[in-house]
Amino acid sequence: VYMKNRNIRTVLYVLSSVVIIGGVFALGAYMGYARRPAIEKIASISHKEPQVETTADFDTFWRVWNLLNEKSLYAKKVSDQDRVWGATQGLADSLGDPYTVFFSPEENKLFNDEIHGSFGGIGAEIGIKDKVLTIISPLKDTPASKAGIKAGDKIIRIDKATTNEMTTDKAISLIRVAKGTPVSLVVLRPGEKNTREFTIIRDDIFIPTIETETKPGNIFIIKFYSFSENSAELFRTALNDFRESESDKLIIDMRGNPGGYLDSSIQIASWFIDAGKVIVTEDFGEKRKPQVFRSYGPRLFNENLKLVVLIDGGSASASEILAGALQEHNIATLVGEKTFGKGSVQELIPVTDTTSLKVTVARWLTPNGKSLSTEGLTPDVKVSITAKDVEQKRDTQMEKALEIVRGQN
Repeated sequence: VYMKNRNIRTVLYVLSSVVIIGGVFALGAYMGYARRPAIEKIASISHKEPQVETTADFDTFWRVWNLLNEKSLYAKKVSDQDRVWGATQGLADSLGDPYTVFFSPEENKLFNDEIHGSFGGIGAEIGIKDKVLTIISPLKDTPASKAGIKAGDKIIRIDKATTNEMTTDKAISLIRVAKGTPVSLVVLRPGEKNTREFTIIRDDIFIPTIETETKPGNIFIIKFYSFSENSAELFRTALNDFRESESDKLIIDMRGNPGGYLDSSIQIASWFIDAGKVIVTEDFGEKRKPQVFRSYGPRLFNENLKLVVLIDGGSASASEILAGALQEHNIATLVGEKTFGKGSVQELIPVTDTTSLKVTVARWLTPNGKSLSTEGLTPDVKVSITAKDVEQKRDTQMEKALEIVRGQN
């Protein structure tokens, strides 16, 4: 009986050892599975191997991917590919540049439709200022200007969509829809505590370019609204009228001019600046050598010209290039308020057949090397227009410009 019991105990001992060893093995296998890189838990993935060299650790990304699948209430509402588009946009956003944007297939189609199609709009240039969607300038005689939209208004909401972290391209796609339809803009005006809401009816937008007038004292004024494709020729015609007037007093009003064609700004600047002198530099950082744009003349006016350029927070891009060159070559006195500061260059690059990346590839520098995109232009003579001035229909900036060209200060 004793031998029999001992044999049974031996058998039980062996079996329990096997169970323990098997349990330890299973636990080890489970722990090994749990601790393996998160990407290996993804069942299948195309283009898994990266085509670039990097020391970045992507394990966190895939851990979050898996946790979203396991925990999120909304995981099944978003496709895996849409998550990739969102992550790619996050990659573009990580540069901190509001003008670098990734377009998913849907956004890419909308962007191309806007470029090639015809849509109703409100007639306002939009940009990012201090990380907030901002009106650069409402264009003259457009629904935006008639509704009371002002340069510098910060857009808080477009219809029901809040604009926090919204790109300019997304905002434009929401505003630029069918002619005759309404759009609601909630804005916060600088210096005010309460928001304002405007309901604006979209319409076809025709951008004015140039108007001229003569003030008492034979002072010639060119009101320059935008750098369009034919603006240089229109500006040349205005300058011919100025020369025929035999006046030496000129005011170029570029308040609210959001810019446009670079070539136009170079050509117009060349009529005021000696050939060979720098107008603007396109700075590519360490990627490639800068491209310097110089005046190719002929200079049409001598040093006896009394020239004032009016600028404000709605002056941007090409208007900043022209005003900056005239200021730093001591040809013009800038009067008004600090410009918007939109001096960067974007390139649209196809990524796949249905997606694209709009990326900032360069920035504009004034002749003295000042970055327009970070600093804007500071006027030589600062003059603000107050709410009381607007109420009384008084243009204090133009009044100061007239004083300067008359030699009264």
